[in-house]
Amino acid sequence: MAKGNFSLNLDAFERLFKAKTPPLIGTDISSSAIKMVEIMEAGKGMYRVERYAIEPLPKDSVVEGNINNIDAVSDALKRVHKRLGSNVKNLALALPNAAVITKRILVPAGQREEDLELAVATEANQYIPFALEEVNLDFQVLGPAPNSPEDVEVLIAASRKEKIEDRVAAAEQAGLKATVMDVDVLAAQTAFELIENQFPEKGKDQNIAVVDIGATAMAVNVLRNDQSIYLREQPFGGNQLTLEIQNRFGLSPEEAEAAKRAGGLPENYETEVLQPFMDMLALEVARALQFFFTSTQFNQVNHLVLAGGCAALQGVDESVARRTQVNTVVANPFSNMAVSSKIRPKNLTQDAPSLMVACGLAMRRFDP
Repeated sequence: MAKGNFSLNLDAFERLFKAKTPPLIGTDISSSAIKMVEIMEAGKGMYRVERYAIEPLPKDSVVEGNINNIDAVSDALKRVHKRLGSNVKNLALALPNAAVITKRILVPAGQREEDLELAVATEANQYIPFALEEVNLDFQVLGPAPNSPEDVEVLIAASRKEKIEDRVAAAEQAGLKATVMDVDVLAAQTAFELIENQFPEKGKDQNIAVVDIGATAMAVNVLRNDQSIYLREQPFGGNQLTLEIQNRFGLSPEEAEAAKRAGGLPENYETEVLQPFMDMLALEVARALQFFFTSTQFNQVNHLVLAGGCAALQGVDESVARRTQVNTVVANPFSNMAVSSKIRPKNLTQDAPSLMVACGLAMRRFDP
């Protein structure tokens, strides 16, 4: 299993984790849409994007990562799976970052699995503010502890059972099956590992900030040597642009969202609406970096990777680079993959930044 790529065991699925991961579809349930990605092997160490689909969600069906309306989410899952056109029904899903408590702990090395499980449960008890029977708990051994040769470092993750059960139920209701449960931020990190080759020395010993700007929130994850060293969310997202389009041009929320993606707005849209929004977005990213500098020992970010729906806005990388003075790229985890003839490469490049989590989840089928 890749570092930082762990699954939260669902009791009913426990035996599946022991077996080879079945073919599965990466499925990201965000606050505004459901995104599905299917990736196949295309030769040794090579991958092919087989198909992908995006289906908007009715307003408020998912709020801050929590499913508010299981029926609406389940119907959207059905539609997006039909549009995807795959006969694979196993899904890799992710929980929102806020729903999961993660902690690195040290335990003595060389223990048998059952003793290790007991040691982890005992340690977890100290950090989890709920009774252990109310949570799903999983862990992954990361390797020898850096400053303590007789210990190993273990990453533990816990989530309230109901958060997992909601996602499993929505999938089941749609005739699909949740076989892997990950965490948004870790799935995005898996996708990031497909991008880091484009940086000098593959990003070694560099601070790389992955900034995911979704519909309602902006998540900043600063990585150093594939480990997260800083994580923060702030309320800012693409909904602010949609709202401005609605108000300025007298459109419904659905029309505004469609126009934002497809274009066709009046001439003054770019100068009076889009550019001010991108300036504000760049300012939010610069503020996020300041928070990082004041709360860690670091005073530099070497590269910025923009992800999420807002990263697809034309010229946003230039706005952010200008404001922050940091090399800025738009995320495309598929750039080194083959693309099936069913997909239009131009559409995939446009949608790629918003498919980071779905791509990372789709890669779970290749877990050793």
